[in-house]
Amino acid sequence: MRWFRRHGRDLPWRRTRDPYRILVSEFMLQQTQVGRVEGYYARFLDRYPDIQALAGAPPAAVRESWAGLGYYRRAANLHRLAREVVRDRGGVLPSEPEELRTLPGVGPYTAGAVATFAFERRTAAVDTNVARVIRRAFHPRLAPSGSRRVWDTAALLVPRAGSAAWTFNQAIMELGALVCTARVARCGECPVRTACATGRRTR
Repeated sequence: MRWFRRHGRDLPWRRTRDPYRILVSEFMLQQTQVGRVEGYYARFLDRYPDIQALAGAPPAAVRESWAGLGYYRRAANLHRLAREVVRDRGGVLPSEPEELRTLPGVGPYTAGAVATFAFERRTAAVDTNVARVIRRAFHPRLAPSGSRRVWDTAALLVPRAGSAAWTFNQAIMELGALVCTARVARCGECPVRTACATGRRTR
């Protein structure tokens, strides 16, 4: 967490706790790199500044606003979600992961991310980067089918305090994105290498 405060990237969705804006960022970041999302994120929010504006838009307009990001099912699911939340929940996104999971296009990671980044809930948010860090640190011999154990470990690591949970989840994602990458584990630069099974072997 100290490392993240010094080295974490200044990303627009990290400057807000607005649930809708965080939700938009998480849908856009599914299978798309951060650098590509940044420009689209601002333009999309200019056009649809809140969940009511998105819910009221025609599907063709939403798809047009998404053009260039690819994986258009994400745009369709986000639009369906907005309409459902406005119709059934008064435009208010739920704050608990279990409730978020019931919404269109929201899987375990997205539910955890919105809950912790918007509402500072103490919950795990395991994306590809987080899973890689946890596997290398604690379960280097774990089979690919062991995702449940990775999630269980992640849940144990998250601090109890809400603001600390936000920082921790951002930090472990950033560690996987910048240091413990898929192509190379930069163990010499890693702030937690002494607590990592892989890092200890490479020292």
